[in-house]
Amino acid sequence: MQPTPFKIAFPEEIFRDLKERLARTRWPDQAPGEEWQYGASLAYLKDLTRYWRDGFDWRAQETRLNRFKQFRVPLAGIDLHFIHEQGVGPKPMPLLLSHGWPGSILEFHKIIPMLTDPAAHGGDPDDAFTVVAPSLPGYTLSFKPNQPRFGAIEIAAVFASLMKEVLGYHRYAAQGGDWGSFITSRLAVEHPEQLHGIHINLLGVRRDMTLADTGTEEEKQFITELQRFMKEETGYQAIMGTKPQTLAFALTDSPVGLASWITEKFRSWSDCDGAIENVITRDELLTNITLYWATGAINSASWPYYARAHGPWPIPNGMRVEVPTAYAAFPKEILRPPRSIAERFYNIQRWTIMPKGGHFAALEQPQLLAEDIRAFFRKFR
Repeated sequence: MQPTPFKIAFPEEIFRDLKERLARTRWPDQAPGEEWQYGASLAYLKDLTRYWRDGFDWRAQETRLNRFKQFRVPLAGIDLHFIHEQGVGPKPMPLLLSHGWPGSILEFHKIIPMLTDPAAHGGDPDDAFTVVAPSLPGYTLSFKPNQPRFGAIEIAAVFASLMKEVLGYHRYAAQGGDWGSFITSRLAVEHPEQLHGIHINLLGVRRDMTLADTGTEEEKQFITELQRFMKEETGYQAIMGTKPQTLAFALTDSPVGLASWITEKFRSWSDCDGAIENVITRDELLTNITLYWATGAINSASWPYYARAHGPWPIPNGMRVEVPTAYAAFPKEILRPPRSIAERFYNIQRWTIMPKGGHFAALEQPQLLAEDIRAFFRKFR
């Protein structure tokens, strides 16, 4: 399990083929009504596709990502990709960062320097972290065709092995959003002895619909929001959690199909006031999409949804995360349970109400997230 240095270097033929496919796109019509009401906007996707084909510079983005020290290691039957950046400070704390779907390690490109070298970003060098940021197994740079599939529970086991057995970190901090929050929570349940604490920006609590009648007003409001989310925003979960292979034919063959599937979520889930570029640049969006396209990983990346739909909740019934937990509550996160519900499942030690930001916190508001991570883990140093 010896890591080997890695650099991103996709072959040029991938991009020649991509441009040819983009030029041959067969477009649907636009449904009547507001442009994003029924999914991705035709006008937006046409404009994004033109830029992807004629203006986007993948090699520049590749160079930007390659400024991070990256490695691959054979683990759990796959070649696991991860960033491993040493902290700049007197005693950096190891920190595991876990992304989610439809994200990638691109989500961390702004926050990693803030965490590894806080003094260079207005912080205290005593707060430095040594960051480990893997590509989730089955996602982008941790994918090869026909490799084993992983749900959140299995990914947590892989990350525990990476941190302790491969890198030799017997005690570390962990942070995550989206699937990363489930992975981080599972780590806390299965390997509490390895963790100082966990910091999450999505609360994966079980759905107790009886609270609609018996809960507090705050809890009833959350259940109302949850019911709306389940009715209007979970179509992607239904197909990815039941028939991901069928979806994969379209998204693996059509770059615009892949872009629409991912782009709509970045718009819907970010605090962008209806325009993605208000918080996430077009280059960032396309870099993330291109990582999925160039690796062909979208089918495997659906697996955590299938595993979740057909397996247990990552926090087992009757168990609670007792590891000290911090939660950063961003106002446009897809679901925001009240603290009274969260404390049934987590040992909440810090609860921060953020002034702005959404689901992709590390991309949207890296400074706010970095400051909260530093502040929480300061007492464990």
